[in-house]
Amino acid sequence: MAVNELLAQLHEVASSPRKQLDKYLAQGRKVVAVAPVYTPQEIIHSMGLVPMGVWGADMEINEAKKYYPAFICSVMQTILELGIKGEYQGVSAIVIPSLCDSLKTLGQNWKYAVKGIPFIPMSYPQNRKPAYGIKFTKAGYERVISDLTVATGAYFSEPALADSIRVYNEHNAVMREFAEIAADAELTAAQRSDVFKSAWFMLPEEHTEIVKQLNEELKAGPKAEGKVRVLVSGILADSPSLLKVLDDNGIKVVFDDVANESRQYRTDVPEMENPVDALAQKFADMDNCTLLYDRDKKRVDYIIDQAKSHGAQGVIVLMTKFCDPEEFDYVPIKRACEAAGLMNLNIEVDRQMVNYEQANTMIQAFKEMF
Repeated sequence: MAVNELLAQLHEVASSPRKQLDKYLAQGRKVVAVAPVYTPQEIIHSMGLVPMGVWGADMEINEAKKYYPAFICSVMQTILELGIKGEYQGVSAIVIPSLCDSLKTLGQNWKYAVKGIPFIPMSYPQNRKPAYGIKFTKAGYERVISDLTVATGAYFSEPALADSIRVYNEHNAVMREFAEIAADAELTAAQRSDVFKSAWFMLPEEHTEIVKQLNEELKAGPKAEGKVRVLVSGILADSPSLLKVLDDNGIKVVFDDVANESRQYRTDVPEMENPVDALAQKFADMDNCTLLYDRDKKRVDYIIDQAKSHGAQGVIVLMTKFCDPEEFDYVPIKRACEAAGLMNLNIEVDRQMVNYEQANTMIQAFKEMF
């Protein structure tokens, strides 16, 4: 299948998550919503359920304002807004992790605002690497399994989880390969985003097969030339208006440190006798994310190393408005970019933004610096 056909398939899924949800429901499948940033999708998948991502949408917020002040992450607000308006109707449950203060409030507000869809908490430890932290994570997974059984009637088995872990590890590998191939392929920022975004709304085995084909076609296809190569960092990078600004200005995304993109695929589940233990170990092994405790800010060095290894000329930080963890990290990122001779740009993004003219002006000026 040609590149354009494969990309069109993924664009359709990325732009129409409700259509994808209805497809699975029509097949008699039960769907479980998974909120940002890390949820045990392998467990959900192993129980015969379909995990589907919920990251909000670019929209005006009305009903959620009854539960949230204006100065809180719009990703959380729009997830709740969509829930209140019935956009997730048909979903059997929602799993919400507790990785930041805003996510903690989302779960509590969901219980009162969206009565028809049970809220399942996933409590993660701050100190995830010591043995006691891994034990805490495992206990959280066991609670999720119990709550999923109550909410959906599905049953859990360790052999099924081991199978699902293999499915997800393969998907991780294919997505990591795509990220490397996309660095040089003739691919727009919008097309690259569709590949990552569509993964949230498809079963991993279905998405893997399409991206495998895409990778082979891109390897043999033309290479991008004459564009400004950048690494993009942030929580979200999927706004069509902003992606158009990047493409219109000849900006080439050669790698990302984005929470709903490459951060999801860095770490595989290791091989261990007990698959739940292995899943808990995976969380302990994860690093380089604003929502994971990192006293030494190793993420900063990671961004610089990835920018250099991918031939990036600069770093664009897409700063989600009112996201404290990301804001705390920006100053050391800026300093590290300056020390490494990398241009850097900070653009504020928000789910309620419709006009990116200011960002367009900033990116035009950024491009002229090269």
